[in-house]
Amino acid sequence: MAIDQESFELLLSSVQRFVRERLMPAEDAVEEHDEVPADIVQDMKAMGLFGISIPEEYGGIGLSMSQECRVAYEIGHTSLAFRSVFGTNVGIGSQGILMDGTEEQKRVILPRVATGELIMSFALTEPDAGSDSAALKTRGELVGDHYVLNGTKRFITNAPRAGAFTLMARTDGPGPGGISAFIVPADLAGLSLGKPDKKMGQRGTKTCDVVLDNVRVPASNVIGGKPGQGFKTAMKVLDRGRLHISAVACGMAQRILDESVAYARERRQFGKRIGDFQLIQAMLADSQAELYAGWSMVQDCALRYDAKPAGQSDPQVSMRASCCKLFCTEMVGRVADRGVQVHGGSGYINEYPVERFYRDVRLLRLYEGTTQIQQMIIGRELVGRD
Repeated sequence: MAIDQESFELLLSSVQRFVRERLMPAEDAVEEHDEVPADIVQDMKAMGLFGISIPEEYGGIGLSMSQECRVAYEIGHTSLAFRSVFGTNVGIGSQGILMDGTEEQKRVILPRVATGELIMSFALTEPDAGSDSAALKTRGELVGDHYVLNGTKRFITNAPRAGAFTLMARTDGPGPGGISAFIVPADLAGLSLGKPDKKMGQRGTKTCDVVLDNVRVPASNVIGGKPGQGFKTAMKVLDRGRLHISAVACGMAQRILDESVAYARERRQFGKRIGDFQLIQAMLADSQAELYAGWSMVQDCALRYDAKPAGQSDPQVSMRASCCKLFCTEMVGRVADRGVQVHGGSGYINEYPVERFYRDVRLLRLYEGTTQIQQMIIGRELVGRD
C-alpha cells in the first residue's frame, strides 16, 4: 500500500533538496577519500531512506514501486556511492524477507532495516557462479536444528557495512530447486570478509568477498521456513531491483546531460558557444531522446509492477523489467560517452564530474544481471520457455 500522494510529494521535495544541498557538494570528498561521510549516512537514516520500500507496519515508509523509482531517479542525479549506502537495504538485501519471509522474520528484521540500524546485503554471486546463479556451490548441510554453511560469495555490495546477509546456499540437489535463502548475521563464527575490492569507479561503495567456514545458522533462519525456495526468492527480488537500477540510470543520465548542456553553453570555440554547433546539438539531442525513452519505460513498467498481486511473479512484468534494465543501463553508458565527448579534453580530466560518472555507470550494465542476461530473459519469454 503506497503512501498518499501529498505525503509522497513532500518526501520527494526533501530528497531533491537533500541531493542538491548535501550530496552534490560532497561528491569530490567521496571521490577523494573513497568513503561516504558518516554525518550524511545519519541524515539518510533520519530521512527514512533506509526504509522507503518497507511497509509502514514494519517501520518503513512503504513506497510503491512507482514512487520508489521516482526517488531512485532523484538520488541518481549524484554520485552512485550515496545510493549504494541504503540501496541494498531497500532492495535486494531486505526484499526477500518482505516477499517470502515468515511473519516472525519480518517483525524481527524489517524494523531494524527500515531505521538503518541493520544493514542487509544480498549474497548470491560466487567466484564460479555469477550470471549462472543456479550453479552456485556454497553449501548448507542440515545438522540437527542448524545448517552448516561453507563457501565463498564474491562482489557483495555493502558487505563491510552489513550486519546480516540474505544469502543463497545449496541445501539439496542440483539446479534452482536445491537452493535455499538464509538470513545470516554477520557476526557468526566462521564468517569472514575478504579485502575490499579496488574498482574502476563508484568510489565510496564497498564490496568484498564473504567467506563461510562451517558457519552454523539456525534452521529458523531459512527465509519463509521452506528450504528449496531460495532461487525463486532471488528472482522475485531482482525484478524490483532491476527497476530500481533502471531509474537510477535515468537519473544519472539526466545529471550527465545537464552537465553537458551547461558546458556547451559556456565553452567557446571559433568565436561562438560550442552548443551552437549542430554536431554538438546532435549529441545532446540523442541523449535527451534516449533518456526520455528510458524513463518512460521505467514509469510504465513500475505501474505494471504495482498492479500485479503483491508478492507474486508475473512473467510479463519480469520481461519488461529486463527490458528496462537492458535499455536504461546501456543508454546511460552512451549518454556518459557523449558527455565526455561534448566536454572534449576536459571530459577526460577528473576535475569535471562527467569523467567519474563515465566510470561509475559502467557497472550498471553488469550487476543485478548483465545486459546479456536481460537479453536471454526477454528472448526466452518472447519465444516461450522449454
